[in-house]
Amino acid sequence: MELERLQKIISSRGYCSRRKAEELILAGKVFVEGTKVDFLGAKFLPNVKIEICGQEIKDTEEKVAFAFNKPLGVVSTANDDQGRRTVVDFFKNLPYRLYPAGRLDYNTAGCLIVTNDGELAALITHPSSHLEKAYIATVEGYITDEELRTLHDGVMLEDGMTLPCKVLLGKRNQEVSIIKLIIHEGRNRQVRRMCEAVGHNVKSLYRESVGMINCNDIARGHYRQLTDKEIEHIKELCRDNKANNVIPDIRKKK
Repeated sequence: MELERLQKIISSRGYCSRRKAEELILAGKVFVEGTKVDFLGAKFLPNVKIEICGQEIKDTEEKVAFAFNKPLGVVSTANDDQGRRTVVDFFKNLPYRLYPAGRLDYNTAGCLIVTNDGELAALITHPSSHLEKAYIATVEGYITDEELRTLHDGVMLEDGMTLPCKVLLGKRNQEVSIIKLIIHEGRNRQVRRMCEAVGHNVKSLYRESVGMINCNDIARGHYRQLTDKEIEHIKELCRDNKANNVIPDIRKKK
């Protein structure tokens, strides 16, 4: 979820124009999460609690979420300083302020949840939610059974040992191997780094699913809107994992 300037958030909630919001901020009438913000330039998450003159300014925009099959060469942000195509560019025809819930590398394609629901985005991206994500990786060379077991049990990366995950072998030969990894962490470039740690560079990487949301039936660069039931299912799963400090043992799944 991208940080936004406070005056933009206030304006987007329909309270007043950005210029008027700036005047209110400088006048010391705006409080964010109970703390006065009386200077311009402060940035916050779009779902932050805002009060103006003692009145809470709520976001009345309809909450929606989409499963988006991100193409290669697209950045998972709302804006890009280098002028590259962003995920949000694919949704410009919709009347919502959308942003990606999490990220996929520039050179990784596949399933990404795009939403304006701050709670949903926070739950998906928070480490304690342990939401499963399935990746299909094509790696260089013949991956051995021992290397597959190492990926399964956890590998040491520069930011610590990875949690156990489920590993399925698609095919392998002396040139390439295709494997599926189901992880429930969200470290930067995690799957690529895991494969490199056992001696295999990733040639291509595709994220098949986030939680129960699968993008295999969605063409690259296209999306479908999630149902209320799907959204609530994701939220409940993440809340339960957080509340009970549960790390799913996905290795037991068939």
